Amino acid sequence: MEASTATIPPLLQTNIGLLTCPTCGGDLRLVDGVELSCEDCDRTFASDSGIPLLFWPNDWQGKTDVTEIVKAFYEETPFPNYDGVDTAALLRQKADSSMFAKLVDEQLPAGAKILEAGCGTGQFSNYLGMRWGRTVFGTDICLNSLRLGQRFKIDNEIENVAFVQMNLFQPAFKAETFDAVICNGVLHHTSDPELGFRSLAQLVAPGGHIIIGLYNRWGRIPTNIRRTIFKLSGNRVQFLDSRLRDQSIDETRRHTWFMDQYKHPHESKHTIGQVLRWFDRAGFDFVHGIPKPTPFSPFMPDEPLFTLDPAGGAFDHFLVQGNMLAGGGKEGGFFVMIGKKRQS
Repeated sequence: MEASTATIPPLLQTNIGLLTCPTCGGDLRLVDGVELSCEDCDRTFASDSGIPLLFWPNDWQGKTDVTEIVKAFYEETPFPNYDGVDTAALLRQKADSSMFAKLVDEQLPAGAKILEAGCGTGQFSNYLGMRWGRTVFGTDICLNSLRLGQRFKIDNEIENVAFVQMNLFQPAFKAETFDAVICNGVLHHTSDPELGFRSLAQLVAPGGHIIIGLYNRWGRIPTNIRRTIFKLSGNRVQFLDSRLRDQSIDETRRHTWFMDQYKHPHESKHTIGQVLRWFDRAGFDFVHGIPKPTPFSPFMPDEPLFTLDPAGGAFDHFLVQGNMLAGGGKEGGFFVMIGKKRQS
């Protein structure tokens, strides 16, 4: 698809009122079906393959910004890729095999407005968009990744999802727009994860939910050890990672996993207690976590993700995160926290 002939899709045209200029916050209007123009500052934003290019760089004086470094990394290595997943049925089968993805899809209601910030190639956005009645937006800084998601959406006629190139620090959506904002595996690749969280938190409507996934400081230790061994061995002994020695996974997917886990140019690590403080400062109450922040509390296949669960205390978090470390850093030491925005 050529940028000059691919119009902005109907879902975005219908919801143009949700969008905002990432530079000044003004309302946007559609121009000739392929561009967006700000009614306040008159800036014009093009589109590519039907994807509005609303990325705007950070203007941080005297502060490190890794956005362009991370953007370049994912332009070269989009994650996750669509190899072996070329139909909606196969994507649903793949996503349903993840307990987290399946529960989110089942428990977010029809009619919900959902934002996935840092959607990568848009697999999760496309999956959520298959359910009738939803409005799903997937955003990312990497245009190559978004093109993959857009191509899959068009090929499989998924009408309830649209993609936008956006910097999460410079949102292109109005405040309190979404019933749910999902940001999985993204904030720890930014220069200021809490600032990024606060930027996304403002987009959640009162009573809505935010779902964030981060690397855990303790659960990530086994991955850090393997990263050091790989570096010293010239990327040999990759059998130390269970996913890299899994022959049921094709070579492309193994390479993508290796690059994302062991060659990423920037990542930070976080704790359960730290994220709980983020929630409180941004006006959110903790609802649920994966793993649960209280020990000896198994996560069930029918777990109610959006029902209040105990947040636990410092000793509880110590035991849970210690168990993540003892378990060898499964899934790269990744953990998920869900919060609900307090009513004004």
